[in-house]
Amino acid sequence: MSDHVSDRARGGRVGDGRAALSRERVLRAAVAIVDAGGLGSLTMRSLAGELGVKPMSLYHHVANKDEILDGIVDLVFSQIELPSPGGDWRREMHRRATSAREVLGRHPWAIGLLESRATPGPATLRHHNATIGTLRRGGFTVAMTAHAYALLDSYVYGFAVQEAALPFHGPDTAAEVTENIAQQLSADDYPYLLEMATDHVLQPGNDFADEFEFGLGVILDALARWIPEGGAPGGAGAQTPSA
Repeated sequence: MSDHVSDRARGGRVGDGRAALSRERVLRAAVAIVDAGGLGSLTMRSLAGELGVKPMSLYHHVANKDEILDGIVDLVFSQIELPSPGGDWRREMHRRATSAREVLGRHPWAIGLLESRATPGPATLRHHNATIGTLRRGGFTVAMTAHAYALLDSYVYGFAVQEAALPFHGPDTAAEVTENIAQQLSADDYPYLLEMATDHVLQPGNDFADEFEFGLGVILDALARWIPEGGAPGGAGAQTPSA
């Protein structure tokens, strides 16, 4: 059996070197590595091993690890649904936020990287431009667009961090973990914690994931009040929320 066939049998890796590679294939392999083992597991050697090539072959497609990080961040941005500047701003921001949370759930390592790159790729730039355009055409001033964008991203990224760190996944395991904790709580010492556990967390159908929709709705409601009355895109902005 040839090396080429052996590589395929080991999971689809093609070992004929430079000709078998492309920049996209290198970046997708890098994403697979960090999805499985975190950013610390990504090295030029581990990437070459994932692709079944020699490390030096990678440099025909990426200059260094920084370029790989730029590329995989851009791949993550490409998976987030683009808001449409021609659509209703609230619906589009809701769709974008929901999609971003889902993507970050698949790639939690990306949470701290998305806004960290000094050389953003085309998908990143398209995403930012579409988000800004949607807010601007929705009636927000330039300054309020900046505030709204920062607020929405802070919420989405923060929720993603919190969700990734939870010691449970889904309502079933949440109830099990909470019940174990509740059994250790004294009503005299921790009355409000016990109340929250028994009257909310342990109630049938309770799911921490639902908190995302509640919080996002609160933010979108608040932002809507900052659109100038009768405001049109590009118009002068109010400095206080409308009634």
